[in-house]
Amino acid sequence: MPPSEPPPLPALTRAEAELVDRYLEVLDLVGRINPARPGDTYRGLRAAQALVASAGALRDALALMHQRGEHEVHAPTLERALRVLDGERRAARVALPPGSDI
Repeated sequence: MPPSEPPPLPALTRAEAELVDRYLEVLDLVGRINPARPGDTYRGLRAAQALVASAGALRDALALMHQRGEHEVHAPTLERALRVLDGERRAARVALPPGSDI
């Protein structure tokens, strides 16, 4: 049985698509930096260095939306896009992993 097709992305403006892409990029990098996750410091350092450029690109995507008159974020639509693009799993890497009580 072939794997099921993911649901289609909702219709997004070019600027909204850029916002979603840059947001997920930042999430991925912050997830790599998360000190509560296993990994080496070099990997975290490289992710932190890349985060500077990615945060700038995220800022630019939001600025472009604002300049084009897109003053409202259509959260339900962007939420669907984030879910289709595996945003929940990617965001979970930013959170603290489940642990024991202190």
